[in-house]
Amino acid sequence: MSKEKKFLTCDGNQAAAHVSYMFSEVAAIYPITPSSTMAEYVDEWAAAGRKNIFGETVLVQEMQSEGGAAGAVHGSLQAGALTTTYTASQGLLLMIPNMYKIAGELLPCVFHVSARTLASHALSIFGDHQDVMSVRQTGFAMLAEGSVQEVMDLAGVAHLSTIKSRVPFVNFFDGFRTSHEIQKIEMLETDDLAPLLDREALADFRSRALNPENPVARGMAENGDVFFQHREACNKYYDAVPEIVEDYMNKISEITGRKYGLFNYYGAPDAERVIIAMGSVTQAAQEAIDYLVEQGEKVGLVSVHLYRPFSAKHFLAAVPKTAKRIAVLDRTKEPGAKGEPLYLDVVDCYYGVENAPMIVGGRYGLASKDTTPAQILSVYENLALPEPKNNFSLGIVDDVTYMSLPMKAEVALGDKSTYEAKFFGLGADGTVGANKNSVKIIGDNTNKYCQAYFAYDSKKSGGFTCSHLRFGDKPIRSTYLVTTPNFVACHVQAYLHMYDVTRGLRDGGTFLLNTIWEGEELAKNLPNKVKRYFAEHNITVYYINATRIAQEIGLGNRTNTILQSAFFRITEVIPVDLAVEQMKKFIVKSYGKKGQDVVDKNYAAVDRGGEYKKLDVDPAWASLPDDAVVANNDPEFINKVVRPINAQDGDLLPVSAFINDADGTWAQGTAKYEKRGVAAFVPEWNKDNCIQCNKCAYVCPHASIRPFVITPEELAAAPFGEDATIPAIGKTFTGMRFMQAVDVLDCLGCGNCVDVCPGKKGVKALAMKPLETQLDIQKNWDYCVDNVKSKASLVDVKANVKNSQFATPLFEFSGACSGCGETPYVKLITQLFGDREIVANATGCSSIYSGSVPSTPYTKDENGRGPAWANSLFEDFCEFGLGMNIANEKMRERLDAAMRGVLDCPVCSEEIKALATNWLDEKNDAAKS
Repeated sequence: MSKEKKFLTCDGNQAAAHVSYMFSEVAAIYPITPSSTMAEYVDEWAAAGRKNIFGETVLVQEMQSEGGAAGAVHGSLQAGALTTTYTASQGLLLMIPNMYKIAGELLPCVFHVSARTLASHALSIFGDHQDVMSVRQTGFAMLAEGSVQEVMDLAGVAHLSTIKSRVPFVNFFDGFRTSHEIQKIEMLETDDLAPLLDREALADFRSRALNPENPVARGMAENGDVFFQHREACNKYYDAVPEIVEDYMNKISEITGRKYGLFNYYGAPDAERVIIAMGSVTQAAQEAIDYLVEQGEKVGLVSVHLYRPFSAKHFLAAVPKTAKRIAVLDRTKEPGAKGEPLYLDVVDCYYGVENAPMIVGGRYGLASKDTTPAQILSVYENLALPEPKNNFSLGIVDDVTYMSLPMKAEVALGDKSTYEAKFFGLGADGTVGANKNSVKIIGDNTNKYCQAYFAYDSKKSGGFTCSHLRFGDKPIRSTYLVTTPNFVACHVQAYLHMYDVTRGLRDGGTFLLNTIWEGEELAKNLPNKVKRYFAEHNITVYYINATRIAQEIGLGNRTNTILQSAFFRITEVIPVDLAVEQMKKFIVKSYGKKGQDVVDKNYAAVDRGGEYKKLDVDPAWASLPDDAVVANNDPEFINKVVRPINAQDGDLLPVSAFINDADGTWAQGTAKYEKRGVAAFVPEWNKDNCIQCNKCAYVCPHASIRPFVITPEELAAAPFGEDATIPAIGKTFTGMRFMQAVDVLDCLGCGNCVDVCPGKKGVKALAMKPLETQLDIQKNWDYCVDNVKSKASLVDVKANVKNSQFATPLFEFSGACSGCGETPYVKLITQLFGDREIVANATGCSSIYSGSVPSTPYTKDENGRGPAWANSLFEDFCEFGLGMNIANEKMRERLDAAMRGVLDCPVCSEEIKALATNWLDEKNDAAKS
């Protein structure tokens, strides 16, 4: 009797952690995005007492670094415990020295890797295969998965195979696209996998553990007389791996009914054009293949699972004998190589093969660049050309070296039953969390398959988020962003002007807007472009003031539950009563520990999610003209590069946009051009209660409130009168006026300024007001920034807090969270020392808010001076900064020598010699020298 299927709605990281927990006795961990949640799950389950295959809880040890984690894994394995770790990107590279040792000593283990980009000209937290390709030489076997279901099915193969073969494994899948994609999948449990464990091989592993009862030495030093021979002795273990893995894949296939091989073929049995690839792209490729095969095209795909050891025998058996042309897709780039790694492996397989097919290679999907079925179609079209392009790039426009394949229009190739939805949200407004709950509610309470993927920009809370959800009657293979949604929700009304929120919304689709506007006022404030789209495509439009409702309930800016409720009520993807019941269950799960009051507020949010209204779409809107383009005098770089990236259109930029800064150099001061206007509430200054203490500016995380001392001449040209200012306090400011100006479009509404304001006689000089009521005062800020000169030279800015804030911040409008406690200090340092500051920034929160393309918050003063900033890696910023200091000391030695040369110069004047003497005497005092 077949076992009843059990489903789980989870992401790839949870699937990997679930299986790895069964086979692990020890986990040595150090978190790195996007692998962190694997270790978190294992730690959480261990704390809750979950048992592994051996009836024990896993011992979890967090280390000080990835290198430390690898060292602990190595030691734990030598002591006889089955040990696992989880990592990605530079974290994996830091493990390389120990990986060589673990493989050389034939210690069975699995490193689970959510494959991620390596930092090169820039850092990226997103996914490709650069990290795993950088460890293929270590001696670890490498197993790849392309979907959340494959992770669940094949992660156990890695653990079972490593124990039987003694060869350690890297088990990898695409960072974010698979690691964080939520899917409803069939679940494997301990009872499924425990019977497959080779207990005799496990006993052999334990018997080899270091033990003083039977002492041996390992890790010896060897000379050239024996090292080579000894190194070759491992060959037989690697030769055995493919058959061991194949055997376990067959056993997993018997359990699941899903057929797995070292290489899986999909497509026409007589295919002439074949793609070779591994990872999540294989899922999207299957949709393109179905589309082409229906039209009679002879195309196919070979998905690579066991990448190392690479078995030519199994590979050639998987490729149809009819194949005439092959395109190998690599998700990595190796500058200077004749081709990327997988391509070179495939070419090698055909060495000496008679009538071998033509083979070309290409790169795709670096840093999670979306790879769609339309791009796969272009690969097959390239293969059909008389001379297919080799070493091509996919999904970009290379207008410099012309290596890219032509971009094709997107086509909807997913199953017809699939319902697609997109949600535009603000980081920390709860949109992502609510959508994670929504997809689990649908997955756990219906027979539908579901998928959720979340796209972010690099800002912290307050940044852009877009949730991509799919629901359908068949398994979902669309491993790419939703481009043709049935439903779009825009949770931030400012996005209407910032992003193309209606792009791809299907004819007859539905649009939900969170807005403070009502009826005719809403229609008046909608951009023409949006209204025209609504009319042309017969869109049903709903709106709700979730911001006001959240304030009334007492949830602050957390609109997520209200808008989640509205989504379920409008779309009816599941019965509304069931949705309400399940939302309230998730509320208890999510917020129960915070008290009944928080639970009750979120219950109220669910109930009030029905307060949406329908907007009548006027058919005449179809004839509306384009919105007026506001001219500006901003630099060309801002208009042609920075603004498209900020508008989420960076995918459309060609290679030539970056040709002048191929080394990763970026201009400072670009953050000031964003003007996002995403705060619901911003401070309003009441001059009558202000004592000019400047504490508000001091604590502002985003430098969006500043004191300005204004001369009569500057005031005469201002868009505000004297009555908008007060007399400036201080003898040096005699005759001048004072204004505390607010940049309402860059403020993130944290309220720190209001909290710290002492006011006058207990009445604060600042109060938080709705953004829309303050938009008119933006002109005051703009004038002051552009036309009011700094008065810092009139005071000692290092004397006290008040004076420090008269110095212009050279760190402004960063991507830090609203209310950040770090950035006020970063900003203050630039006010005190910014004109001679060099920053060596560790990777982490501070590097992301300080330097995420295209936003550079470090800027220049009126003399063009300002902080020079660079980031190396997470773990070496101290040494990185030391290197900067050493170089500067060396260059100062050269200056010192040059100045001493002046003193001995027979033709130099006494005046020049006096200046040189003065510099030598004061060289360690920046101001005097």
